[in-house]
Amino acid sequence: MGKLTDVQLKQWVKAGEHVAKSDGNGLTFTLSASGVAAWVLRYRFGGKAKEKTIGRYPDISLADARKIAAEDRAKIQTGTDVAMEKKKAKLITAGAWTVKQLAEDYLEKSSGRIAETTIKGRRQQLRDYVFPLIGNMPAREVEPLALVDIVERVTVKSRHVARLVLIALREVFAHGIARHVIASDPSAHIKSNSVIGPRPTSRSRIMLNEQELRAIFPLLPEMGVQNALMFKILVSTGVRIGELINAKWVNVDFEKQLWTIPAEDIKGRKVKASKGEDVKDFVIPLTPQVIASFLELESLAFGSAYVLPIRARKKAEGDVPMEPSTFNAAINTFCKKIMQEKCRRFTPHDLRSTARSHLGALGVDFLVAERCINHSLGGLVAVYDQHDYIDARRKAHTSLSNYFEACEAGRPSHVSSVQLAAA
Repeated sequence: MGKLTDVQLKQWVKAGEHVAKSDGNGLTFTLSASGVAAWVLRYRFGGKAKEKTIGRYPDISLADARKIAAEDRAKIQTGTDVAMEKKKAKLITAGAWTVKQLAEDYLEKSSGRIAETTIKGRRQQLRDYVFPLIGNMPAREVEPLALVDIVERVTVKSRHVARLVLIALREVFAHGIARHVIASDPSAHIKSNSVIGPRPTSRSRIMLNEQELRAIFPLLPEMGVQNALMFKILVSTGVRIGELINAKWVNVDFEKQLWTIPAEDIKGRKVKASKGEDVKDFVIPLTPQVIASFLELESLAFGSAYVLPIRARKKAEGDVPMEPSTFNAAINTFCKKIMQEKCRRFTPHDLRSTARSHLGALGVDFLVAERCINHSLGGLVAVYDQHDYIDARRKAHTSLSNYFEACEAGRPSHVSSVQLAAA
């Protein structure tokens, strides 16, 4: 031993190049291509080559690494496989994990395997509904009745969210079984229909008519500034709520009056890709009215990279976008307390349907209207018609924004359907 020096270690770390240097007697300093420095003890046990990761440098200094390596070699000489010993100790520690520790390990291991939006949703569901009740409970001690209680509590608020919470619980405890952290899965025999009830019948999509829009627009301030601006952007652009929630300022070009939605943020991209469709970034032409809404949101973003940063800062871990449920709750309150009988209750996705419906009513060509809301043209049209109608879509969005502006101001609409159809 004693081949390495502290000066060498610091130089290698600073250079950031992949290295594996022996200090002697099996103790090796390694530096990965990603910059992680660690100590590894390499030895033979039962005639086979083995290695044990001692720990990271500089958390474990050169002197400490030599001391630990010497102790491990003494154990090896007395018949102890130190790598297996460490692995067993790790399993014992994992067996004492709380529900929160198990869930965090599940979320970490799921990165890259499932969509980031799905991970984000499950993290939120676990944080809001599971951790407050059983987060600190040892995962091995969780009983099915505790999970039933959680799901029933959420059902009172939302059946849909309750189903998502149950799915998250099943995934976490299935991960615990696979990791041998728990011996049995407490969620295995919980049936959603028994706890939550049968799924409700699918509701028909709502297209808000002109009378409803003329009633809604003047009262939007009652919803709150950000919610009102979200309403205007959604109904004017026809984007999905998730696409607006995940929007970043880097993709909003005020000078060119364009908003780009990256392919990875477009719903159904994996399904489209599996059908051989080329999922590309979607560029939306912005009207003066929509730009004004974005500029007002920018003043409320407090330097966030996101157009709509999370509002409850105490729940946030870094710079993250707001949660879709926030806008859903605002709409529910608005319809129930403010609008009452003046309009039908609607959802964020109904604003997308409303945009498409009024584009048609304004005389916009079918293909142009479909591309305005990023609908796949499908079939031979998608194959042979690669034109994205950006100029025609800008005219269509302008007429739609002008129409909504007239509804908000209480003015008659003066949209030229002949001009729009010619586009």
